[in-house]
Amino acid sequence: MTTTVVLEPAGRTTVSKRAVERIAARAAREIDGVADGVTVDASVSGDSAVLRMRLPIRYPLPVLRIAEECRTHVISRTGELTGVTVTALDIAIAAMVVESVSAATGSGRRVR
Repeated sequence: MTTTVVLEPAGRTTVSKRAVERIAARAAREIDGVADGVTVDASVSGDSAVLRMRLPIRYPLPVLRIAEECRTHVISRTGELTGVTVTALDIAIAAMVVESVSAATGSGRRVR
């Protein structure tokens, strides 16, 4: 004889606004071409969120391509990690960032 046990949900899990903002910002930085300084403001309601992002992009990379790649990745990654569905993501390009020679080479040494 086989017995099937059905488990009822024991409670509710909520993800804070701040956690969603941090995870979305981190996801944006995973995209090549996104510079440091990403900021995100989230409005979370239940299991959905609307995000507003200020995105610095490295110069001279194509702004539209980086922004679209970032949008797709942030929506997907934020949903994966939080269980919250991102219903809208507004992106404002905050800056075009020129890397210094030492940052581009990664050496940290001055060129003589």
